[in-house]
Amino acid sequence: MAVGPTTRRRQLGADLRRLRDARGLTLEEAGARVGISKATLSRYETKEGTVKWPAVDALCREYGASDQERESLVELAKGARIQGWWRSLADPIPESMNLMLTLEDEVVGEDHYACMYVPGLLQTRLYAEAVHRASEMRCTDQEINHMVDIRMKRQELLARDEPPHLWAVIDEAVIRRMVGGRSVMREQLQHLAAVSGQPNITVQILPFAAGAHAAAVGSFVILGGATPELDVVYVDIIGGGLFMEKPQELERYKLAFEYLRAQALDLQSSATLLNRVREEL
Repeated sequence: MAVGPTTRRRQLGADLRRLRDARGLTLEEAGARVGISKATLSRYETKEGTVKWPAVDALCREYGASDQERESLVELAKGARIQGWWRSLADPIPESMNLMLTLEDEVVGEDHYACMYVPGLLQTRLYAEAVHRASEMRCTDQEINHMVDIRMKRQELLARDEPPHLWAVIDEAVIRRMVGGRSVMREQLQHLAAVSGQPNITVQILPFAAGAHAAAVGSFVILGGATPELDVVYVDIIGGGLFMEKPQELERYKLAFEYLRAQALDLQSSATLLNRVREEL
């Protein structure tokens, strides 16, 4: 998979911090040597906002990086300025979705636990529209259609030449919740069963019989980067979402997902339950 601008930016921040730590310099000391503030260098290292490549070049020289590493980081800084497809849309993207789209455009894998709705990447258009109408009560029809268009566009990443692997553990409540009416649900369950046969998509159903489990607090997504240090967890909250990338946070959610996979039905049993629920409709 091609490395995108956000992956470049996040990798750049991690590498700059690693080089500074290796030299034993504080943020203030390192910034003073190249004429930038402590706050600016901190922002560079925490992977936020734009970064000026001449400053990266100067920092690498102060840190004693090899010519090859310096040139590589300068290229990362330049590449981080490229923008994703959603930046060119006529209507603006809500801020709550912006980071998710940015990160998702560059993942190598996504692990979803869904307790309320089918994961967005696996939704049909009519199902997605019903979800948005229920959750965005104050939005106009035009705004809802815009959000649904974005969701459908997001799904194209699963059809890339080198698509990410999506592993979804879906609570049984999701496939039994009547979203959009019987015909919409039948179509959605049929779609879910069909895509689960693709080599880069794995779907497991977590049955009611599993009882209490490791993620009773709600849905989440683990966005897998090119390296483990670039992984991010996204947790659904009302009005948007919460992103977490601290090692202890990642470890907790990754462990929870492992437990969920173990408690869920195997692939064949999941497919059987999906088909049975669809037939009941």
